[in-house]
Amino acid sequence: MGYRWVVLCIGALAQGTNAAVFLGLPAISPQLREHFDLTLPQVGLLLGAVNLGTMIALVPWGFAADRHGERLVMTIGGVGAAGCLAAAAFGNAWVAGAALLGAGLFGASVNAASGRAVMSWFGASQRGFAIGVRQTATPLGAALTAAVLPAVAALAGVPGAMVVLAGATGLVALAVAIWVREPPGAIRASTDHGLILKDPRLLRLSLASGLLVVPQFTTTTLLVALLHDHRGVAVGAAATIFAIAQVIGGAARLGVGVWSDRVRNRIGPLKILSLVTVGGLVLIAALDQAPVWALVAVLIPTTAVSVCWNGLAVTEAMELAPAGRSGTALAMQNSANYLSAAITPPIAAFVATTVAWPAAMVLAAACGVTARVLLQPWRSLRASSDQNSRTVS
Repeated sequence: MGYRWVVLCIGALAQGTNAAVFLGLPAISPQLREHFDLTLPQVGLLLGAVNLGTMIALVPWGFAADRHGERLVMTIGGVGAAGCLAAAAFGNAWVAGAALLGAGLFGASVNAASGRAVMSWFGASQRGFAIGVRQTATPLGAALTAAVLPAVAALAGVPGAMVVLAGATGLVALAVAIWVREPPGAIRASTDHGLILKDPRLLRLSLASGLLVVPQFTTTTLLVALLHDHRGVAVGAAATIFAIAQVIGGAARLGVGVWSDRVRNRIGPLKILSLVTVGGLVLIAALDQAPVWALVAVLIPTTAVSVCWNGLAVTEAMELAPAGRSGTALAMQNSANYLSAAITPPIAAFVATTVAWPAAMVLAAACGVTARVLLQPWRSLRASSDQNSRTVS
């Protein structure tokens, strides 16, 4: 059906717009510091409010999406996030912090519900690709925001940048309200979510996903600092290398999704990517003092691989869920990711600067190995889930 592509486009657009807030907003950190008269750590706390709100609200929004449908959840969440972003434009730092926390609380609806919307319209043979498109919208939305928002802030100030983000978020919420609907025969879940919250396969997958976020955020957050501060590469060149790695990683999310569709397995490719990432991190540590060109030759593909796996875990989490509970499953998996994403940058930076840069890479590699071990018991977690679903029904 052609309509499913409409749902995919709007779901990806909503995901990209949400990423513009929690990943793209740091692009105007200097303007935020000046506008609110903050120190660098205080700006970090301000921006961290978005991720904190998202992590808190993911599972409740997943419950709501499974019970009431993704259109209602994403519309309410989008309107609420737009209102909070608008409020952040017209207050002091405390008001802005509270408003950004609210934007995260409301914006979490997109993470929980947009994947459910895509999942419900695409069969297993195309689901990996479809979720890959949705996941690719995250780095693309962040990249576009990073390119545009600083210019907006330079012309109209921080309030103008916040209003632009609020307007984009509100327009996407309107598009969701108009065009997103559930497929015929869609199953709504009851209020009993205890079964899925205790599912050992989903818990294991969520923990493995959280551990794989450590290599992802270690490479992405430290790449520029590693090249510029540690190896003396010009900041512009280091930023260009970072951008290249992100573009390759974003494109790879599509390829990885197609790969999982063709082999009809999400966990097999995820295992392979985890090992490739670990190998790359070990090489980065070994090449710490090697010629810069050799280090960059490993940094780019390792960073790209470390960011391309997310769609596999997202798809597997939703396919593990009993009928009507994919939103809750996705929210659980994403909660582990957000927690790891919040704590990895400061820990990795601390290890790199106080111990050694290679030590930070080895620590990330150890997390990747642990994730691989957690994924070992099953060739396909989905096969176990299908059997479990038949037993439950």
